[in-house]
Amino acid sequence: MLKILMLEDDEVIANLLMRYLAQYAKVTHKIQPLEALELLDEQKFDIIILDLTLPQLDGLEVCKLMRKVSNAKIIISSARSDINDKLFALENGADDYLPKPYDPRELYARIKLLHARQGGTEDKDSKFKLDTNACLIYKEGKALELTMAEYQIMQLFLENKAQAFSRADIANSVDSHRFDSGIESINVLIGRLRKKVERDYKHPEYIKTVRGLGYKFDE
Repeated sequence: MLKILMLEDDEVIANLLMRYLAQYAKVTHKIQPLEALELLDEQKFDIIILDLTLPQLDGLEVCKLMRKVSNAKIIISSARSDINDKLFALENGADDYLPKPYDPRELYARIKLLHARQGGTEDKDSKFKLDTNACLIYKEGKALELTMAEYQIMQLFLENKAQAFSRADIANSVDSHRFDSGIESINVLIGRLRKKVERDYKHPEYIKTVRGLGYKFDE
């Protein structure tokens, strides 16, 4: 189970997020930054959810300190909308920046994607090769002709083989796809992708439908 450290001084927000995330992860909540930093010296966490408006220390400074002592993925959760705050955070250890208010489902989608992309080794037996530098995906040595949205979905699948993703998860992971255009359009993208990836797109062997949820990539 995922281990999450949440540093949030708003008790209402913290309780709401903890109730939702409890079904997926073990969440430890702290209000004081120094207590959270001490805890990072004692325990290993997968994800840190960090507010910026905190007692004792500013959240941006806390972010820098946390990155020095932990390899956990850091998600900034803040009502501060100054672009300079966002840039500073991302340049000093944060992996994502989620402005408040937001739906807890979006937070969990980001948590799941960040955690899934930690580490990972290339599968040498795979027919597919992912080249993130060139934004290319090869099947049996031949580059697939993919749109950016299709590439990003395949990247998600290849980095998380056999893991099921809802349509909302996929939409949240694809920067080139507007979430407000409707998650049903993910079905259209998956259909196009199958035609480029599968030998018989009507009987897919790689991109499989998970009934009642969404899709997964299995090889």
